[in-house]
Amino acid sequence: MAAKPIVTSKQREEVVRGVPTEVVCTAFSNSILVVVTQYGKMGTLVSVDPSTITNDISKPSLTTKVLLGTDEPLSHVCAKNLVTFVSQEAGNKPVLLAIALKDKSMEGIKALQELIRSCQVW
Repeated sequence: MAAKPIVTSKQREEVVRGVPTEVVCTAFSNSILVVVTQYGKMGTLVSVDPSTITNDISKPSLTTKVLLGTDEPLSHVCAKNLVTFVSQEAGNKPVLLAIALKDKSMEGIKALQELIRSCQVW
């Protein structure tokens, strides 16, 4: 019987709207790590944490917190748009997102969502 790996990870490289982009998704027992970079480095580290304070437990609200890097509103918006579906599909697990983007347009974010989905480990 083959041992199940402790950590499951997938990586993809693709050109998104003319910008070379790398995505790495890693599943840990208690959270998901998603790295999205167009600079070849991790960039800003954002924690995206579901909280079930709301009445609808099936769709908890997500709280974002910048752990490292520049804490600007666009970081929070990008984080929620990029990984909300990851948290929901992983059974409302917290997501740690490392993000370094050149293209922060809505079209770019939508393309990045699909690239993240192609690295599904949750």
